[in-house]
Amino acid sequence: MFYPQHSHFTPSLYPGVSSSTYLFSFPLRRTTHFQGDRLTVPPGPTPQAKVARSMKTVGWMPGSVRAAFSWTFRPEEYVLLTTSPSALPRATKYRRRYSCSWRSFFRVFTLRKVLVSVTLVPVFLFLAIICQGIPPNYDDIRSFEHHLPQHSLSGHQPQYLRFPGHLWGFGFNNVLQEAIMMSYLAYVSNVSFVFEDYTWSHLPLPWTIYDFALRPARIPFNALISGPTAGGPMPSAPDAPRAVSAEFYAQVCGDGVVMIDWWADQLASVQRPCIEIDSSAHVVFDSYFFGNPRILSLWESLTKSPMLTDFAWSPLVQAAVSRNFALFQPESAKDLYDCTFPGDYKRHCPHLAEWGADYMGINQHPSLPDRFDKSPYVNDTKARLSYYLDHCWPSTEQVVERLRGIRREYPGLRRVYVLSNEWAWSLDGLKSALEEDGWDDLVSSADIVLDSEQKHVAMAVDMAIAEKAEVFIGNGFSSLSSNVVMLRMAKGMEGESNRFL
Repeated sequence: MFYPQHSHFTPSLYPGVSSSTYLFSFPLRRTTHFQGDRLTVPPGPTPQAKVARSMKTVGWMPGSVRAAFSWTFRPEEYVLLTTSPSALPRATKYRRRYSCSWRSFFRVFTLRKVLVSVTLVPVFLFLAIICQGIPPNYDDIRSFEHHLPQHSLSGHQPQYLRFPGHLWGFGFNNVLQEAIMMSYLAYVSNVSFVFEDYTWSHLPLPWTIYDFALRPARIPFNALISGPTAGGPMPSAPDAPRAVSAEFYAQVCGDGVVMIDWWADQLASVQRPCIEIDSSAHVVFDSYFFGNPRILSLWESLTKSPMLTDFAWSPLVQAAVSRNFALFQPESAKDLYDCTFPGDYKRHCPHLAEWGADYMGINQHPSLPDRFDKSPYVNDTKARLSYYLDHCWPSTEQVVERLRGIRREYPGLRRVYVLSNEWAWSLDGLKSALEEDGWDDLVSSADIVLDSEQKHVAMAVDMAIAEKAEVFIGNGFSSLSSNVVMLRMAKGMEGESNRFL
């Protein structure tokens, strides 16, 4: 015989029938008790009342949505079972249905319900994107660029050099290193460089979508940097033509262009006020140029040129650094230690191993103490991949060990600032490990407080902080690390203060 939990049973309920023939099943949340010689159940809410109560809780839903999920509000059904049906009075049986047939599936998920659900998906996505905020338009910075003193049609007009095929849709550091080299070429050729917006999309809309959030399709270059490459003055070369914006260039030169096949030999001989380099067939300064040590042949002249000696971060970026200065708790501006972890290198590093890539060209400078030697692993694919990952995408334990070794060389280091585009929670493990290893504090890019305009130039804020660090540890394969190393050494910082993972 089976006695339900919290229930009581009496054989006198059906006289003449053995109690061993009964099997009762009650809802476990209901309680029964004896009253005289009968088994009674306290009254509870009826199935209709349960449905009404369930539907009341979702009364705010539109009727079509509520109907789509109405099957979830059906009452539970129970059945009185017996091993001898003929011994009991005939009663109505309620069966709980567990149907998994295609017919029941299509009865629940009707075409109307599916269409309603599909219609709501883009609505919810749109709301999620809008809730991230509307990006700024940087009108004040565009006005600043428009009123640069060299943007005047009066007086002597220099030659202008523009690269219409410049990089767009790439990370900021890929664009920055190309812009510095192009402006340097214009400088040594004694022509005016034409700088462009940092462009993420050529769509006619002012915004584009990235990581389920709106971001500006174009950001004025002076929102990121200042100095000669962005039209700033050149105190060390006051007679050199200053760079102009693409907007001013279009006003002066209109649609007239001068196409040349071999710009390096022809530039000095072209006697035209407006010159464009057609790089559509071949990028002038491609990734192989920056990833090859041949760029070091320009090092002495490049680092002494106004492009780097007079380089500066924009006032917007400098304001962000000043705003967060207390976050670093420094005794001085140099009491920092930096480490960078590009978030997309998890997928990129295996490709680097497959290609047999070296460190970026600048990161192979002779004064830098850390070297990348892949020669012992040329014929062993697994060992080569492991070697690349150790230096390109190390584990938390490897990072902690690497920083521990650097701290032995620089005993005064106490704090770590991590440049990263990862989510804050993904850095919790690293933070805990470094604190257990004796570091006083760890701050990351996710801890920086930025306003709506500074948010979209956060990569420049990170680099401005890294440029002033006492010791910088970067990723040798990263263009960000390469640019930081170049800027630090151009400002006179020792090569030994730049290290790699």
